[in-house]
Amino acid sequence: MAIDIIWIRDDASLAKHCAEWRRLPFVALDTEFMRVDTFYPKAGLVQVGDSERAFLIDPLLIGDWSPFAELLEDHAVLKVLHACSEDLEVFMRLTGALPQPLLDTQLAAGYLGIGYSMGYSRLVQAVLGIELPKDETRSDWLQRPLTEMQVRYAAEDVQHLAELYAALEPRLTDPKRAWVLEDGAELVANLRREVIPEELYREAKLGWKLTRAQLAVLRELCAWRETEARLRDQPRNRILREHSLWPLARFQPDNLVALARIDDMHPRTVRQDGNTLLKLIREAAETPPEQWPEKLPEPLPPEASPLLKQLRAVGQAEAERLGMAPELMLRKKHLEALLKTGFPDGPYSLPEGLRGWRRELMGQALLDTLATAGQ
Repeated sequence: MAIDIIWIRDDASLAKHCAEWRRLPFVALDTEFMRVDTFYPKAGLVQVGDSERAFLIDPLLIGDWSPFAELLEDHAVLKVLHACSEDLEVFMRLTGALPQPLLDTQLAAGYLGIGYSMGYSRLVQAVLGIELPKDETRSDWLQRPLTEMQVRYAAEDVQHLAELYAALEPRLTDPKRAWVLEDGAELVANLRREVIPEELYREAKLGWKLTRAQLAVLRELCAWRETEARLRDQPRNRILREHSLWPLARFQPDNLVALARIDDMHPRTVRQDGNTLLKLIREAAETPPEQWPEKLPEPLPPEASPLLKQLRAVGQAEAERLGMAPELMLRKKHLEALLKTGFPDGPYSLPEGLRGWRRELMGQALLDTLATAGQ
């Protein structure tokens, strides 16, 4: 069946269509972008579906995104996307706005027990019985003109997304629909949360093995890497590889030869930023003790594994009862955070990350499981 494709290539046309979309109960949204060697995604196309037509917005020709930002933030219009974390980054970069309310069809499929973390093509095949072409997923979306195949691929994607929502939505009970929307709101909230470069050392692998003095160096390295990646619009690993951070903080080289010997250190980094890194390490090593970060918590010991398994079983039992993908119920990081509040002897308290319907549904059962295990 031929898809009715409408191109939007100027500000006036975008404003006109945004006004029309704001009168609809929902719109399907998708993006095509390039992110091969940049920090930020570069938008090549924005697609909007209204169940009947596919609208293709050329972001290279749009100057005023404010009408689209207003659509994204209009609570009367549901925004439907699939596996949308990178799409959200595109919208934030283009418009400064994020879609709300947001329903992610990948999450909806998990809540309906169809499958967890299903790719778009597989979900369309499972629900609609349609096989999508995969040829254009890695093509150049910044080239102009786009090929006929690219245009067809982009239009079909958003058209079938609207059809997918129409098929999934009636199967969602009121509680499950509320949970999907709650998870969508959390995705948006996470992206709105400002990333503070000076806090990123907390996420570095093996950071817990470092002394407080070494953590002061790691903190500066992580902050510098993040700031430079944004300024140069390059991937973080292009600036300084992830696996070099820990040994740099641990061994603190003081010359270029020693720097070049650090694990996974790219010669380009030594060439371009070697002296900067040496200066940064030297200055960070002189941080007075009262300004050192606190030690990072150690990971849970192997003895905690049986308890972790018991906690996971609480989520699995609830998933079975509700006909949901068990992976959606309780995230490993939240269960580990719960155990860290009191392991090995308790008492335990529910961590901040375990919130919303999950806390309501399973919070007490998790605490009861830990109390029983401790007896």
